[in-house]
Amino acid sequence: MPPASTGAPAATLPGALPQPSTAASVPAASAASAPASAPASVPASVTSAGADLRLRPGVRAFRRANLALFAAGIATFVLLYATQGLLPLLSQDLGLTPGQASWTASAATLGLALGLLPASALSDRYGRTAVMTASMAAATGFALLLPLAPDLTTLTILRAVQGAALAGLPATAMAYLAEEVHPSALASAMGLYVAGNSIGGMGGRLVSGWAGAAWGWRWGLAASALVAVLAVVAFRLLIPPARQFRRTPVDARAVARTVSSHLRDPLLLRLYALGALFMAVFGAVYNTVGFRLIAAPFHLPESIAASVFVVYLVGTVASANAGRLTGRLGRRGTLYVAIGTTAAGLLLSLGGSLVCALLGLVLITAGFFIGHATASSSVGRTATHGRAQASALYLIAYYLGNSLGGTLGADAYHSSGWAGAAAVGLVAMTLAAGVTLYATRQAVRSRRPGALTSLRA
Repeated sequence: MPPASTGAPAATLPGALPQPSTAASVPAASAASAPASAPASVPASVTSAGADLRLRPGVRAFRRANLALFAAGIATFVLLYATQGLLPLLSQDLGLTPGQASWTASAATLGLALGLLPASALSDRYGRTAVMTASMAAATGFALLLPLAPDLTTLTILRAVQGAALAGLPATAMAYLAEEVHPSALASAMGLYVAGNSIGGMGGRLVSGWAGAAWGWRWGLAASALVAVLAVVAFRLLIPPARQFRRTPVDARAVARTVSSHLRDPLLLRLYALGALFMAVFGAVYNTVGFRLIAAPFHLPESIAASVFVVYLVGTVASANAGRLTGRLGRRGTLYVAIGTTAAGLLLSLGGSLVCALLGLVLITAGFFIGHATASSSVGRTATHGRAQASALYLIAYYLGNSLGGTLGADAYHSSGWAGAAAVGLVAMTLAAGVTLYATRQAVRSRRPGALTSLRA
């Protein structure tokens, strides 16, 4: 799939300072590790002749990097969400409530969230591609054990460990793109990576759901593992070497200082909050939509209910075009569109017809992916140092939002039906609107005469 846009600026949160220059945007570690003969002011990505070596559209390595990260996104999210399309089957087979069954999905995202910072530190020491490869290989190994789980407890524990193993890919992928891709192409590259995530999320749910409906949930999990194996092989064959990476030692105190500095950055904190809130909606909706479709008044067969995840294709298109939308509407405008679209979908889904339910799901999915692509692409551009840790913190918030939203949504569905799950999502979007409105207000203040020019709204 070609990048949707080659010229759109990387999406950032409202009120950010003007984007840094090419030299300033190179990680501090890269500059520090440049050859001793080079002037200190010359970044590692620039040759002595002044040529910027970072990847741009039209270069074969750029296409390979995009396709490799696309495949990696597929592998990761096929595995991460393999049980989500099987939740009704698990509930029926093991005698579980929706909330109990949802833990097989939430445990994986929780494990991933806890593994992100350690994985990002390891990627600084051992390299981006090495950590991404090891992460996906280990997670695929655990995937082959899942169909053998005898009960819910064992399955949940294996899913948590698998999620922690998967952490190396999302913790490192955004840092890899931020280092290797020229800033002018970062939005489109990040959008395509997120599109791979959406394809993987859809594929994991569809493959496991269809196989599960035909042969049972164990075969559904086995089918997902096979898809992941193929995607991991494609990643290894395609990924170009990391030319801008500079190895740094693993220093727990240095990592703690970097994390602390990121957590004191108001702009990054708002990005993290938005990631968590958008993902809370997504977890609440997709952990419960299968239960809704097989119940009254729809009574869809399991195989047809599993097919609803084809709606993820909307997310693929939305995320791949988020950079273009940001270029036309601005960052704040894009976030408002994402929030409004998601909220409208939640309200529409409350209608009693199947058409309303499906159209609502389309809007929810599109809004989520636009919001996530806009927020996530901002992290690599905003953090001027410790990009891997900055990306890891965003994803920690993001996946904690998924775990919390998915569990709360499933419990709300169990007690109040679809209206309860939708209410969880609407509360999250109300909070996201508040975060964005605050950023807008800060941006307006920063433009007033006498305002501090260093204010980062």
